[in-house]
Amino acid sequence: MDRLKESLLEAPIIEKEGYHYFVHPISDGVPMLRPELLREIVIKIIRKAELEDVDKIVTPAAMGIHISTAVSLMTDIPLVVVRKRQYGLDGEVSLSQVTGYSESEMYVNDVYEGDSVLVLDDVLSTGGTLAGLTGALEDIGADIRDIVCVIKKADGTNKLDEAGYDAKTLINVEVVDGEVVIVDEHGDD
Repeated sequence: MDRLKESLLEAPIIEKEGYHYFVHPISDGVPMLRPELLREIVIKIIRKAELEDVDKIVTPAAMGIHISTAVSLMTDIPLVVVRKRQYGLDGEVSLSQVTGYSESEMYVNDVYEGDSVLVLDDVLSTGGTLAGLTGALEDIGADIRDIVCVIKKADGTNKLDEAGYDAKTLINVEVVDGEVVIVDEHGDD
């Protein structure tokens, strides 16, 4: 995970409404995402995630899409993107997404009762998106086999913890004095 560590240590920090936010290719698409970094991350996800009997990869739009697409291509597991746009399709389920800096509705399509899913996302910070998503997946009756996030901003508890779920992470960081500090280079299991 040398490329991921190096890229995080070089990430600029911005403040958005009192929230310290690192700008990174995985979480923001800037600076550009190099294939070798994406490859390193995807290999680590495949090694860390519980993939046995997983029917679908589920990821929230937008920044989980590139990671989840690459994992889908490597594992042949179909991908479902949870969108911020409502389509009104049969079986569509709405969920509320509340993060440290925004609040919105998201919509799940193509996940059904009994589906075994792997939830993938780029960053676990406040846990608002994943808490809302896991609640919607529970309501649908899906079996959440595993949750994996590339980066965890480890500044205390988050809403996913409060919802009773643990996420595996590849690396855990904090923002201290305007810099990214690596707290655990191996992440959470």
